[in-house]
Formats: sequence, C-alpha cells, structure tokens
Amino acid sequence: MIELGRGSISKMSARLDAPVVQYAFRLGEQEVPVNPLIGKTVRLEYLGAIHCSHCGRKTKTSFSQGYCYPCMTKLAQCDVCIMAPEKCHYDQGTCREPSWGEQFCMTDHVVYLANSSGIKVGITRATQLPTRWLDQGASQALPIVRVATRQQSGLVEDLFRSQVADRTNWRALLKGDAEAVDLLAVRQQLFDSCAEGFSALQARFGLQAIQPLTDAEVLEIRYPVEAYPSKIVSFNLDKNPVAEGTLLGIKGQYLIFDTGVINIRKYTAYQLAVHQ
Repeated sequence: MIELGRGSISKMSARLDAPVVQYAFRLGEQEVPVNPLIGKTVRLEYLGAIHCSHCGRKTKTSFSQGYCYPCMTKLAQCDVCIMAPEKCHYDQGTCREPSWGEQFCMTDHVVYLANSSGIKVGITRATQLPTRWLDQGASQALPIVRVATRQQSGLVEDLFRSQVADRTNWRALLKGDAEAVDLLAVRQQLFDSCAEGFSALQARFGLQAIQPLTDAEVLEIRYPVEAYPSKIVSFNLDKNPVAEGTLLGIKGQYLIFDTGVINIRKYTAYQLAVHQ
C-alpha cells in the first residue's frame, strides 16, 4: 500500500461543495483529501503515540479529545462550562483563562435546529457555521436565535431542550439519512411553546442580546456515502491499532468502511498513518 500521510490527527476538515460535502484528513500541517478514497481500500494505523494538542506533551491517554491531563485541568476550553455553557462562571471572576473566554465565549453564538438522527437543538459560535453542522452529519439545519454570549446560548438551548432533544444518536446517523422534517414549523412551535421563558431571557439580557432569526432558511446537506452498513461495528484503535477496509462513505466525522466505522474526532492528537 502507498502511504498518503502521517502525523498528529485532528478532526477532518469539511466544506460545503455541491453536490456533497468535501473532506480532508488533517495530519499535523498536512491535508489529505478523503473523498477521492471512497470505493478504495484504506488503512489507518495508530503509531502508538499521543501528543497533547495544546502543549505537545506525550500522554498515555487523551483527555477531552486531544489533551494531556495537566492541560485538561487548567485550560478554559476543557472546563465543564464548555459542555454546559449555561454554567459559565466568567462573570464570577473564576474563568480559568479570562482572555480565552473573552475571545471564544463573549462573542456572538447561534442556537440552531439540526436533523441528523432526528431533530435536535444545538449551539455554536456564529463563525462556526456551517462547519458545526457538517461535523454532526446534519442533513438539514436552521439557525433560530442569535445571542451575544456563549452563556446566553446555553440558557436558550436549555429552554428549548425541554421540547427538543439536544443529542445525536450516532448509530441512527450511520444507518441512513434522517427523514426530512419541516424545521420552520418546529422553530415556530418552539417559539410558541417557550414564549414565556424566551421573553424572560430577553428581559434579563436585553432584546439586542437575544434575537430570534425568523428569516433564516433551511440548509440541506448531502454527504459522500455510497452505502450505509447493515450492522454498526466500531473500530477501537486503543485495542487494535489498525482500521482497514473499503471506504464506503463519510458522514459527520465518521468514516464508513465495509468492515466497520470510526469517529476520527475521537482520536484527536493520536499519531496516525494513512495508507491506500
């Protein structure tokens, strides 16, 4: 087999490009296009080393998708409020890295609806659209609220997830495209059913801080998948350092082989070699 590249893997780059999303492996500074590999035999080999994606320290275990333990305990991007933004403690003066928080949390965020394995509500920085939807394998997506901070996005999401799920069923994601949903109708249902709570948040933070996006349009997304597996089997590079098979497609951050599936993002900071 021919080696296409090696290095510290991070999540695949993804961009919208008709007719389907275009992907590339990111191995350190090198990018290797993945779409041209569909239909061919591909081999991923874990080379036995993990280097923290922040400090470069060698670590036996990857924490929070790519960090060593010391970095995981001190970096703001690994704090609990990243997974639960409504718990942001910046205003309390206890942010691990105030300058990082100002850059990434005290900036416009979007609350959205996405259809990956069914309808879900999610949040992301405004600058991360549509990348966030591509990483999740959403076949439909719709921004519904724009807010001024990450904490506010978490509070709005927390309000809406009383009506809509906030997680993706990855197994369902890899069994086929989700049935199309009228996201515009779902958006209106959320605004109607959560009107009181939404008005309370606007009163707390201001109308300019929390703005419904009533004119946004639904984005339809297609992924390069030739066939979905009949049975979902996951590769585990920590137990077996090789994932190999005929590449059938790519969806979200998953590679779909005829022999199993693998979530590339899960192995952030692992040293990998890619062969064809």
